[in-house]
Amino acid sequence: MPEPAIFFPVDQLDLTFAPQPWRFADARRAEIDAYFEALKRQKPALWNGRVLLLNDHRLDGRVLRGRYLETDYASFTAWRAWGRSPGGVYDCFGAAAIIAADGAVLLGVMGPHTVNAGWIYFPCGTPDLSDVIDGKVDLDFSVQRELKEETGCEASAFTVEPGWTMVADGNLIAMIKTLRSRDGADALRSRMLAHLETEQEPELSDIRIVRGPADFDPAMPRFVTAFLRYHFAGPH
Repeated sequence: MPEPAIFFPVDQLDLTFAPQPWRFADARRAEIDAYFEALKRQKPALWNGRVLLLNDHRLDGRVLRGRYLETDYASFTAWRAWGRSPGGVYDCFGAAAIIAADGAVLLGVMGPHTVNAGWIYFPCGTPDLSDVIDGKVDLDFSVQRELKEETGCEASAFTVEPGWTMVADGNLIAMIKTLRSRDGADALRSRMLAHLETEQEPELSDIRIVRGPADFDPAMPRFVTAFLRYHFAGPH
């Protein structure tokens, strides 16, 4: 497969919430329900909530415009597990690239109770209805929410760079927001681990520090390593 494409910069997002049926979910309802019930037997903590998927988008200069539909988490996980068949949608989400003062990047290891157990990601998550504000899907808000939930950190503790790095990998589109800290990587990791210890069932099981390509791990998805290569390549 070709490497994910990086588009930089995207200055602005114009993403609306426009509910409509998702034909994939309707056509394969019985299969999806059976798949999710089997998955829940392995991961009892899974909850079939509502999530948002991008079903129409275009780059208009440095502005990403698009519309999201609403579906259930069971349909989303089945679509993803079954190879992200065309289905007319994209998994488009916001992610927080936390850059320490020494240039290292901090990533989270997904906990054993999660559907992505063991995978190593930026703090991120599929948008949901709480990210819809005045009819718009607000990925800035989504990133701040996921950052707080997963690491205990407030976005206000970082210097938040304007714009986004867009990493496209087939039907996956990661909109990555860069957050820079005045603290070193070790101090940031300690603070995040202290937060995880206060959680009864934290979403993350560990925090990884990536100081360069030697720290890349097969458990990092392609969009993560694509951004990391871009970051460690030097000034852009």
